[in-house]
Formats: sequence, C-alpha cells, structure tokens
Amino acid sequence: MKIKFLTVSAILFLIFLTGAAIGGGTVEDASRRTLGYIDEDGTVEDSSRRTIGYFREGTVEDSSRRTLGYISQGGTFEDSSRRTLGYIDRDGEVEDSSRRTLGYIGDNGTVEDASRRTIGYSRGIEKKRVAAFYFFYFKEQLKK
Repeated sequence: MKIKFLTVSAILFLIFLTGAAIGGGTVEDASRRTLGYIDEDGTVEDSSRRTIGYFREGTVEDSSRRTLGYISQGGTFEDSSRRTLGYIDRDGEVEDSSRRTLGYIGDNGTVEDASRRTIGYSRGIEKKRVAAFYFFYFKEQLKK
C-alpha cells in the first residue's frame, strides 16, 4: 500500500481532534510494529526510545528543539512559516490545506487513510499527538 506522507516540515498527512486519553503511549503501523512513543510530558521517541522531538503548548519541535510547526486549539496544522498544512474536524476527518480528505483518526486509536484502510494504531495517546506524530515524524521512521 502506497501512502503519501509529508516531509518533516512540509505537508500534513494526519491530524487530530483534541480529546482522547492524555498520557504516554505508543504509535504503531498497520502490522502493529511500534513506530514510536509519546510521553506524558510531550517527548516524542522513535522505536528505539531515542528522542526525536517534542510537543510543547501548540508547538512541534525536533530533537534539537527547532520549531517544525504549530497546532492550533481548533485543529489547524501549520508549518514553521505558519503556512496552513491541514485540518482535522470534530469527527476525526483529516484534510489537507485544500480540504481534500487525507484520512481519519478513530476514537479507538485506529488511523485510516482516505480509503478507510487501517494504516496504524495508537494506544494511550491524545488524538492530536497521534496525528502530529504522523504529520511531523512518520517519514523519518520509514527510513529505518
């Protein structure tokens, strides 16, 4: 299955609603292989537990604390230059900046592409952080 993902600071693939469980947990691919971890304090780690970034009060940072982008309370994702990359609506539908559907994040942690095929899972992580993991860090994890 071919999935279009963004560059680290470019276009958004998945974004999320605020609301699911807050706390630490895992992000997995469709085969249930762990892609990374997101700790309660916002630290983002790869599958080997190396820090690859941080979520800090609406800002997404890389491991050197450089800003990769922003997440608004209303579900808008922006790159570091404040260009809109995408959105998520109240139902968990993720859209690009042209409002084309990219995927969905379910209440149960299932991550789906635009065709509703399951491409990943999350456990114990707020939806917004799950989407941001795919948005800002997933491409880097595919290289491993």
